[in-house]
Amino acid sequence: MNHQFTKRLGAWLRERPDTRDYAAGCKMFLQLTARVNMYKNLLVAPDMPRLETELQKHYDFRVAELTHAQVAEMDAQAATIAANNNLQAEESEATPPRGRRADHDTLPPEIQALYVENLSVLRRMREVHLRLRNLSLETATCPDSERYPFLKELIDLDKKYRSNWQGYDNYEATLGKK
Repeated sequence: MNHQFTKRLGAWLRERPDTRDYAAGCKMFLQLTARVNMYKNLLVAPDMPRLETELQKHYDFRVAELTHAQVAEMDAQAATIAANNNLQAEESEATPPRGRRADHDTLPPEIQALYVENLSVLRRMREVHLRLRNLSLETATCPDSERYPFLKELIDLDKKYRSNWQGYDNYEATLGKK
């Protein structure tokens, strides 16, 4: 982990919000996450509270005293998630593990939205998994603190994904109840 970067990030977070260099904060966000679209959105429509929250989250991960056992456990959970959701497949050849219901078009919009939302959740899961695989290269040094944010995000996305499928699959159209 780059300790100099962590120090710069901590110094930026300790500054008063009205004296911070917003563009520098956005650049640090991009360096931490590689999420170009969100970086561009933050630059176009400045949102200091959101930027501060995102950077604080990553700063906390970097300075946290995570044990190797915790990250190893999360790594095993992430491997199971990747296998269960076929995250290693190319997006063009991968499809959601479940199909649309026969009565999909008769479902209320909020239930139909669960199916649509899962398509983007699955896409983000693939992106996070790819980042994890890139961090796992045999030649790269990869401390636990660098893997933790991606493992946590993948696990949280999987929970959301499963919750959406459960709501979609268990909705009873005839009764109008879940």
